[in-house]
Amino acid sequence: MNGKQSRMGVVLFLFLYMLTNGCNGANVEGDNDPLEGGNRVFYGFNNLLDKAFIEPVAELYMDHTPEPIRSGISNFFDNLAYPGVIINNILQGKIKDGFKGTGRFLVNSTIGIIGLFDPATHMGLQRQEEDFGQTLGAWGAGEGAYLVVPVIGPSSVRDAPGLVMELFTNLLYYVESSVMIPLIVVDTIDRRADLLRITRLRDRSPLDPYLFTRDTYRQRRAYLIHDGKSLYEYDDEAFQ
Repeated sequence: MNGKQSRMGVVLFLFLYMLTNGCNGANVEGDNDPLEGGNRVFYGFNNLLDKAFIEPVAELYMDHTPEPIRSGISNFFDNLAYPGVIINNILQGKIKDGFKGTGRFLVNSTIGIIGLFDPATHMGLQRQEEDFGQTLGAWGAGEGAYLVVPVIGPSSVRDAPGLVMELFTNLLYYVESSVMIPLIVVDTIDRRADLLRITRLRDRSPLDPYLFTRDTYRQRRAYLIHDGKSLYEYDDEAFQ
């Protein structure tokens, strides 16, 4: 399967998943999780996959890869995905941030050696976090029902279409499959390693791990969409 077919497969899956579950973009009252039964099934599947394969590899990666190398790997993949940040800044009307983001991308792609280093931060061009889910939120779209997407993880009716759009704005998905697939594996392991601290906290917590993951995700998304101002009645500092 080539890269284009893979992207279309994800598009089709997300569409069918939302369609068969009767999802819509309106706000949902209460815990925002009317699909909890199905979500828990997918959460269990994802957790099983993670514990069996992804987490052990991420722990080995964290334990045996020097921090400067891990940092370079993270920088490289962040830079490949950064065009999406630029586009979403512009779509949200943050034109100044869009220009800064463009400058950051160009500096790190050249002086930073294809993004392995991050000289842009030292030049005052800070890394920003913007995505299509945040753009829809800025345009007034409600959060919609909470979703757990198989393999991918936590999402929502508003955020799920953004997962598809990010496939088209991340430069990683425009290389040959023989190169892209190994890079996706490395990116997945690197990102999973970054989450080890919070998942260890979850595993040690007496709370229901599903609820812990759901509420942490929703709080984090609210924090990002509202530029640091959460609408949920949680303690922001616990989730930053």
